[in-house]
Amino acid sequence: MSLGEIESRLRSAEAKAGREQGSTTLIAVSKVQPNERVEAILDQGHRVFGENRVQEAAGKWPMFRETYENVDLHLIGPLQTNKARQAMDLAQSIHTVDRPKLANSLARLAQELGYCPDLYIQVNTGEEPQKAGVLPIDADTFIQDALAMDLPVKGLMCIPPVEEEPSLHFALLGKIAKRNGLAGLSMGMSGDFESAVALGATHVRVGSAIFGARTATG
Repeated sequence: MSLGEIESRLRSAEAKAGREQGSTTLIAVSKVQPNERVEAILDQGHRVFGENRVQEAAGKWPMFRETYENVDLHLIGPLQTNKARQAMDLAQSIHTVDRPKLANSLARLAQELGYCPDLYIQVNTGEEPQKAGVLPIDADTFIQDALAMDLPVKGLMCIPPVEEEPSLHFALLGKIAKRNGLAGLSMGMSGDFESAVALGATHVRVGSAIFGARTATG
């Protein structure tokens, strides 16, 4: 499926939900994609991309930014505390703030460096033990603690369990965000982004539907 087809589906989903056109940002998830595929999307004018790993992003995006202006990079994978500084230098947004230790590191670095990417707190809406994220019962406290550290928390992020109806998880994320005064909702991927848009997603993360099958695991 082409980038244009995905963008058309996104705009249609917005219209169907009665939302303003362009109110949902499409993040093209370029993790483990060959550079030529990423360049093809850049050449079509798209500038918002998502990466899972700091190391991979560091090996790719400084080079691309020498040729392409206004790249907006989102880190959407787990972030180790010892990679936080590098992540802050590379990304404009980090979607996976998921534990106090990481929040504290980001707050310290923000004070030291004088800037901080936009942050999204990852909520483990399915309460899956193998998955990162703050549990829903702990989300309010964690969000307020992060805001009290002057962190630029813009919203929440979730990855629903694969075997469950995603809209239930999107709705839960929206409720948590609303009661904490957060506008951003990073939710929805290649197979369910239209449902996410209907439930208020501000960012959808689409990889395989744009780029094709990944060439490596990860």
